[in-house]
Amino acid sequence: MIIILKPKATKQDADEIIARIADLGLKPLYMPGTERTVLGAIGDERVLAGLHLESHPLVERVTPILTPYKMVSRDIHPENTVVKIGRVPIGGKLFVVIAGPCAIESHDQMTATARAVKDAGAHCLRGGAFKPRSSPYSFQGLGIKGLRILQEAGRKTGLSTTTEVVEAGDVPTVERFADAFQVGARNMQNFRLLTKLGRCRKPVILKRGMAATVEDLLLAAEYIVSEGNPNVILCERGIRTFETATRNTLDLNAIPFLKQTSHLPVIVDPSHGTGIRDFVTPMAKAAAACGADGLLIEVHNNPKEALSDGQQSLYPEQFARLMKELRPFAKAAGREL
Repeated sequence: MIIILKPKATKQDADEIIARIADLGLKPLYMPGTERTVLGAIGDERVLAGLHLESHPLVERVTPILTPYKMVSRDIHPENTVVKIGRVPIGGKLFVVIAGPCAIESHDQMTATARAVKDAGAHCLRGGAFKPRSSPYSFQGLGIKGLRILQEAGRKTGLSTTTEVVEAGDVPTVERFADAFQVGARNMQNFRLLTKLGRCRKPVILKRGMAATVEDLLLAAEYIVSEGNPNVILCERGIRTFETATRNTLDLNAIPFLKQTSHLPVIVDPSHGTGIRDFVTPMAKAAAACGADGLLIEVHNNPKEALSDGQQSLYPEQFARLMKELRPFAKAAGREL
């Protein structure tokens, strides 16, 4: 439920109502605004009804939250949430580009790619140390060695880092080395992992599952936020459809829907969304135009020798051109690059 207080209500009045909500075993939320204070109550609405808050002299109105995802909804949090990866804010004026290789393969490969994306203007560095692959015979990543390489590349370039976490047991290890977690499409509904990430405070880039609806994605985010971690970034990365011309179908319809429905920042991964190097740049521009807060792009210093996703990874010079060509699109959307 959403409880909107009257303008004359004080912090003490809000605290008194919050205490009554908590005493019933419900989860209270305190959201002070410029004109009035809004409170939230997450839990059994039948229990909340017993408080008869609509009769409270300082309550203007009580409204039910109709969506199943309560805490990530704009109903309860109308203002945009800005999530910081290191010092980089995502969800504000800046159009953020996170770039790097799909997989960390070696010290030299990661260092060269990190320097290339930094020079081109990327804001954060990505790289996979643990790689869940469709085939058990494909390269699975370097594990902890890869995390150390990523951390060193980030320090050398001054870029904040993000990497994929694939198991709940790996969360403390990944947290030591990276500035943000990434949850891949295959793990979007790994609820044990999401719950563990909710008990951390580092940002989580949550990718949409390849067969997931937008509501599925928002409910997955709800798992993380409801455990206490508000730092979630939603990522559209394409879904499986009957179309075979591209690896996935990049669902850019989801961007304005997510921005309208949720207060969380939204980024787009055109690399996985298309699976084709030549399509990454046009879809990146389209993502900026339709209101995304940023991009997640695969770049490799030598894609033809990449151990993972070489066909969709940009060459450094292609990424540099993309960053230049993105500027007018970001500006037209009211963003800075």
